[in-house]
Amino acid sequence: MSKTGHRSDFRTILKTYRRLLTYSGTYWLVGVLAMLGMLIDAGGLTAFSAMIKSMVNDLFPRPDISLLHWMLGGILTIAILRGIGSYASDFGMAYISRHVVQAMRKNVFDAYLRLPNEFFAKEASGHQISRIAYTCEQVAQASTNAVKVLITDGATVLGMLGVMLWNSAYLTLALLVMLPTLALVVTVISRRYRRYSKRIQGNMGNVASSVSEAIGGRREIRIYGGQGKESERFDRVSQLTARLELKIASTGAISSAGMQMTAAIALAAIILLATRPAMLAGGHMTSGTFMAVLMAMAGLLAPLKRLAGVQSTIQSGVVAADELFQIMDTPAEPDQGRHELRRAEGEIVFRHVGLTYPGADHPAIDNLDLICPRGKVTALVGRSGSGKSTLVSLLPRFSVPDHGQVLLDGVPLEEYTLSSLRRQIAWVGQHVMLFDDTVAANIAYGELASASEERIVAAAEAANAMEFIRDLPLGLQTPIGEGGHLLSGGQRQRIAIARAILKDAPILILDEATSALDTESERLIQQALQRLIKDRTTLVIAHRLSTIEGADQIVVMEQGRVIEQGTHGQLMRQDGRYATLYQMQFSEQAAGDD
Repeated sequence: MSKTGHRSDFRTILKTYRRLLTYSGTYWLVGVLAMLGMLIDAGGLTAFSAMIKSMVNDLFPRPDISLLHWMLGGILTIAILRGIGSYASDFGMAYISRHVVQAMRKNVFDAYLRLPNEFFAKEASGHQISRIAYTCEQVAQASTNAVKVLITDGATVLGMLGVMLWNSAYLTLALLVMLPTLALVVTVISRRYRRYSKRIQGNMGNVASSVSEAIGGRREIRIYGGQGKESERFDRVSQLTARLELKIASTGAISSAGMQMTAAIALAAIILLATRPAMLAGGHMTSGTFMAVLMAMAGLLAPLKRLAGVQSTIQSGVVAADELFQIMDTPAEPDQGRHELRRAEGEIVFRHVGLTYPGADHPAIDNLDLICPRGKVTALVGRSGSGKSTLVSLLPRFSVPDHGQVLLDGVPLEEYTLSSLRRQIAWVGQHVMLFDDTVAANIAYGELASASEERIVAAAEAANAMEFIRDLPLGLQTPIGEGGHLLSGGQRQRIAIARAILKDAPILILDEATSALDTESERLIQQALQRLIKDRTTLVIAHRLSTIEGADQIVVMEQGRVIEQGTHGQLMRQDGRYATLYQMQFSEQAAGDD
């Protein structure tokens, strides 16, 4: 890499690290106390080294009680001060570290809540979880523990150098042997740490993804005998992480060995210089001076090794911070609208709408025109991949068309604020999302949380949900577990319908809301849905065509286009694609009944 590239890389690292330290800067008072403790700790060690010369030259040749008492008192005082300083620095940095981790996790989590859907489609959820669980910890290490090493050991090194210079500037020249080697070690090791840290950072997301998929797909894994495959997959990604971490450890060991060898050469140079006849004959070198310089030299070694090793923490932290800051800086969902929508009338118009997903060969929606009258039910049918789900995702602006417009009450969707637009929409899907909370909290979720118990009960009654809620141990206050796994599929669906009823939005989207349910659950849910769709503009995605015979209009889609449109009766008389699909399902159902 060129010198310009190195300078640019250094500036990038410095910029990232400065931004990272702003998280620690919030707790500047604790930081000041912790730094004071670090300086006391380093100063105590320096003071002890400075006492060596007097101890060797004065105390041992001519024992003096008063000098002995002074020495012992000084050593105890230094020990107490270092203990106080060490506690202040350790606790202070731990306090800052935990708050930095919490703040970083909160910022990344908040970024996830506002990022567009396209972001989550590009990478596995394991990578997103890994950032919260692992990457934030790497950042905290760089912003707190690394700072502690830099300050404490940096001050110790300066203090020891001061002791050496005070006692013998001549012998201190031996340290010049170390400087070129130290510079080389720092440069080479820094690059290796950064390179391996980037690879580890990415691979930890693969590890988390492997675990997440294995836990989420545990039934399929066991049914299809996939334990061996998943074990091998996890072993592969975890082995790669282990190899990369060993390379990091090897780099650290090389750094440590290089430092020790350099220090040994410097020590040999000190001994050689100190024992020269000219130094000994002239009385320039006393035993105390030699021991003081030697002790200070020895005291330099451990701090220098830690300062060389702190690169690993800093480089890992900077790589982690780069990744987290990229997430935080990713633009949120576009929300340029200025019109605050109170309650929509509900007429929806798709005008020449087209949308092609990145990397796709064909458009998901192809120049589509459609009117969904207010207060009416529009059913969308067609094969998987025909564009039904993409079409309804345009309404809450989960996706944005490449061209054309979607209008609500004659106004383009982008002119409404996102929050007010989404308040107009209730969504009940095939895969119901419930949260690890109580039944009541799941019905009155988000902006509905202020709803009274009477309204929650009324919504649950309308959704045919109270019949099973009353039988739960704590009724509405019963926890339902992660994803609502303590409830059956039909029960979860009715909770979702109760949530939609409570929201009382003028637009309703039903995405396969009754698929994969038993007959009794479907009957109860259909009753609830009939209450829910009354006087609302409703878009229904359904594969089971018998459930949408009463729709005001049925839209048949294929390859992102509308190929048929009309009521059930009209489409049956046309004897086109819809009639074929309907007759096929009717025949399959009749065969199943037989």
